[in-house]
Amino acid sequence: MAEMISNQLDLSPSAMKVLEKRYLKKDEEGRTVEGPVDLFRRVARAVASVELNYGKSDAEISGLEERFYSLMTSLKFLPNSPTLMNAGRRLGQLSACFVLPVDDSMESIFDAVKNAALIHKSGGGTGFSFSNLRPKGDIVGSTKGVSSGPISFMTVFDSATEAIKQGGTRRGANMGILRVDHPDILDFISAKDNNLKLNNFNLSVALTDVFMKAIEKDEEYDLINPHTKKSVRRLKARSVFNLIVNHAWKNGEPGVIFMDRINQCNPTPAAGQIESTNPCGEQPLLPYESCNLGSINLSMFVNAPVDGRQGSARAASELIDWDSLRETVRHSVHFLDNVIDINKYPLRKIEEATKANRKIGLGVMGWADMLIQLGIPYNSVEASKLASEVMKFIQAESKKQSAFLAVERGVFPNFEESIYTDDMAVRNATTTTIAPTGTLSIIAGCSSGIEPLFAVSFVRNVLEGTKMYEVNPYFEKIAKERGFWSKELIEEIADKGSLKDIDKVPEDVRKTFITAHDISPLDHVRMQAAFQKHVDNAVSKTVNFPHNACPKDVEDVYFLAYGLGCKGLTVYRDGSREEQVLSTGQTAKQEPVREIKAPSLKITPKERPEVIKGTTRLMKTGCGNLYVTINEDADGNLFELFTQMGKAGGCASSQAEAIGRLVSLAFRSNIEPVEIEKQLRGISCHSPAWAAGGKIASCSDAISKAVERYIERGNKSNGNGSNPKKEKAIFCGACPDCGGAVEHEGGCAVCRDCGFTKCS
Repeated sequence: MAEMISNQLDLSPSAMKVLEKRYLKKDEEGRTVEGPVDLFRRVARAVASVELNYGKSDAEISGLEERFYSLMTSLKFLPNSPTLMNAGRRLGQLSACFVLPVDDSMESIFDAVKNAALIHKSGGGTGFSFSNLRPKGDIVGSTKGVSSGPISFMTVFDSATEAIKQGGTRRGANMGILRVDHPDILDFISAKDNNLKLNNFNLSVALTDVFMKAIEKDEEYDLINPHTKKSVRRLKARSVFNLIVNHAWKNGEPGVIFMDRINQCNPTPAAGQIESTNPCGEQPLLPYESCNLGSINLSMFVNAPVDGRQGSARAASELIDWDSLRETVRHSVHFLDNVIDINKYPLRKIEEATKANRKIGLGVMGWADMLIQLGIPYNSVEASKLASEVMKFIQAESKKQSAFLAVERGVFPNFEESIYTDDMAVRNATTTTIAPTGTLSIIAGCSSGIEPLFAVSFVRNVLEGTKMYEVNPYFEKIAKERGFWSKELIEEIADKGSLKDIDKVPEDVRKTFITAHDISPLDHVRMQAAFQKHVDNAVSKTVNFPHNACPKDVEDVYFLAYGLGCKGLTVYRDGSREEQVLSTGQTAKQEPVREIKAPSLKITPKERPEVIKGTTRLMKTGCGNLYVTINEDADGNLFELFTQMGKAGGCASSQAEAIGRLVSLAFRSNIEPVEIEKQLRGISCHSPAWAAGGKIASCSDAISKAVERYIERGNKSNGNGSNPKKEKAIFCGACPDCGGAVEHEGGCAVCRDCGFTKCS
């Protein structure tokens, strides 16, 4: 097996770890049965096979397979995760983005729940607009009952998503959108005041031009009942906007989407109005549409020595390999158009809607790396100019390739209902999108999307609790060549998180290697807007704020984004979600939380009753079968844990027994089981095992999985009023899988250690 997953493509250790955990094919016992070369060959062969439909010869198909294979293995382009996971395999579902309609009937609502479950099971994420649902308290004509409103039904979608595990490779993720003129908009804005609610949703308010003008004029605007189409009340636009701003400042949600602007750019207005986007907001879609995304690694197209010294946009343009970029764009568009044909869609309606418009979304990653190679600070005017130039080129070349495919294969079926003319005959209604690249950028070894660097150096947790410092390779090269490299410097950078106040690093290098939190929020927006000018769909990007930012700062970036032509915005204030507190709805009146030092208390474990009940689970480990018995008290709280190795005696058996005693002590001291499970999860030893549930890294890991399955089966806690399953869905500063650092990117969160991602 070691030979099978050998690093034949010179991928980084992080890339290999992510591929093995989330992408490479596994057998029924969870063992990896393909390597990276096999994966890329599988995908290339499957996508090239579409050419049979267009009368290509075996030789032509073989040649195209080699081009697609080279495109991916060179790391110049990677398709979205479902394509890498599923192309050439039985599931065959290759799309990441879906939008489902939710109309104002019980049948439509629960059809959408069922269809979302099928999509999540196949590895996709879903977007919904709940704006068509009548408001809470409205009379339902058929029964004369009272409507519970969109927020209530959203919890049904959230629960269904929670139940879908997607084979352990991708989680279910949803976008929930409500128009700002819906009567329940105030409840929607505050829906996540309780941080145990709607954790499988990103929320966004659809802002209208009417609303934005009402803010500007300090006027009221109408709330419209979607069932009757009549105004039910009026609200002060500024007050509603302030509520949105304050909640986004508090915990990053809701985001905002400028829906009228999205529909002004709708390429097929006669086919319908756009009401929703995919989970991260970058892909507006019509009902039942899906979209196939891919990203070009811009770091691969620079012909320049990296020395950290400042450059200009004009000089930089001359150092970009435009010919290679053009070729990559054209092959990538061809690849993504083929994906539409080979895709196995989860629903017939999705296949019909997708093929009617044939939308693809080619984006970029490695943008920060390109700027570093060119010596251009991310927050400079030169960087914004170059962003516009690069994306304009990609947009133009993608349209040329789409037009070429239209001549060869025909225009998309809804062409006559589109904004295109006969002089602009294209194969695809859209060709460009900038999506979060999450795990793809880890595989490619580059920076994420169009985001700045997350960190120049950070600590990665490796085996046996050992810490390893990971350093940006461009910084390492420059530091060694210019003579300021040292182990102490790297530790200092990792500790501080940036180069901002480190005088040992030359000023020009500090400016070039600027990180996300060193950049002003307004400069984040300007970069997003520079790319948006030349993108068909939208741009996924996180606007980062320091912890001490105030709500007025958030307000300023919203207005700037609207003024510069962005289609939506996601903000994240550092540390806001980690410190979010439970609310009873009195958010506006909530006093600042003050730290109160409690007196030192001695915790006395509960005494064991004479009779106790529980279950024993067999867990396979590399040391043999491990039997884990978990018992609970009369109130249903987890009380104790015993272990027994299949082969008695030995070090492994004694360690398992010791862990069992300590876990039992924690249970009896009212420690929440989910916290115990998190501490034991992922601990590795030299002899892992594979079972139906995946890899068992050690006896400790086996015990954690046994605890996890027990509490999931019975929704068990230790009486502190928390829900273990929901708590695992809250993402803060640490990865729930491995404990590594979580990077907020494009409305999503991704762990740079193991590739865990919050969203599909």
